[in-house]
Amino acid sequence: MSAAAAMSDDLDVFRAEVRDWLQKTFPPSLKGRASMMLPDAGRPTDPDFLRWKKAMGEKGWGTPTWPKQYGGGGLSREQARVLAQEMNKIGAWSPIGGMGVMMFGPTLLEYGNEEQKSRHVPGIVTGEVWWCQGYSEPGAGSDLASLRTQCVDKGDHYLVNGQKIWTSGAQYADWCFCLVRTDNTKKHEGISFLLIDMKSPGIEVRPIKLISGNSPFCETFFTDVKVPKENLMGPLNGGWTIGKRLLQFERQGLGSGTGGPMRGGESRSLDQVAKEYVGTDDKGRIADTDLRARVASHMMDMRAFMLTIQRAMGEAKGNQGPSATTSIMKNAGSRIGQERSELLVEIMGHQGLGWEGEGFTKDEINTVRAWLGGKATTIYGGSAEIQNNIIAKRILGLLDHQ
Repeated sequence: MSAAAAMSDDLDVFRAEVRDWLQKTFPPSLKGRASMMLPDAGRPTDPDFLRWKKAMGEKGWGTPTWPKQYGGGGLSREQARVLAQEMNKIGAWSPIGGMGVMMFGPTLLEYGNEEQKSRHVPGIVTGEVWWCQGYSEPGAGSDLASLRTQCVDKGDHYLVNGQKIWTSGAQYADWCFCLVRTDNTKKHEGISFLLIDMKSPGIEVRPIKLISGNSPFCETFFTDVKVPKENLMGPLNGGWTIGKRLLQFERQGLGSGTGGPMRGGESRSLDQVAKEYVGTDDKGRIADTDLRARVASHMMDMRAFMLTIQRAMGEAKGNQGPSATTSIMKNAGSRIGQERSELLVEIMGHQGLGWEGEGFTKDEINTVRAWLGGKATTIYGGSAEIQNNIIAKRILGLLDHQ
């Protein structure tokens, strides 16, 4: 038997194992309810969700390709793909998410020392420990490297003073991965990557209410916060390199086409929603011909985008993780997600203007809030303009000519 045939047989056995485990473990009540993972809602308390999270965390399948020694699934990329396929078939989704999985965990596995990985990865794998991101500051948005949050060496610990803004989920987080200034004489080379316990004395979090009515973002203040020296990740003044790498993982996640704005508050396909609200013609098509054409165009864009994501995942097998191409996917994913939300609101008509009250379904209200909240996707995680600069310089090789 050839190696390829043996691998195919092994994957068939694994697929049967996955299918059987999911059938026994995934609560049918959670089908299509992945939106409950959005950080706006805080920590979910639904009993079925908690049981599902515990099962996936113990199995390590919420982080399927992470090393087994830290609690991850230890699966190959091929096995992880089989797991994703079988979950999609029954409407299952991973309850293990957030910034720990999408951004910090992969960066920790790449740059953290053994003690840091052993301490922090297991809590991310089980979904028990939540992380937030301390990057942007009131005076350091697009020019992140101008950040001023001070981290001073006090001998046996660091002392942190400063302010961060747009700290997503800070009001729920246990820990914060934070960029701080450890050298005021240099810009990029004076930044360090620090892990801060959010229960430390001197930390104040103030949620920022958004137009969508939710408060996923916060202002975070650090006043004489003591941080143990072992919480420095990577070399002193070497945080900019780690911070940039983390942003690549973030853009990969934001451009993956899953959850949040890409779903627009509605789990059903766009054509199904349109047929319900607009009606169908005698051939079963969306009755409004102009809308039908725009829905078809959007669905083709979405399909092409998802196929590109799958191809990129396949091409990344031999690489060390995401590259600058994540900027392309981040921009494309943000645009497609916003287009979907716009179309959903238009399709629902006056029902797409609901904010609260008995006259609107939960899906309709969520769609309106997702439409408003999704406007920020072309700003956070690096604005569309910043991504275009990265694409121009690092992918196309274009240089500024003075």
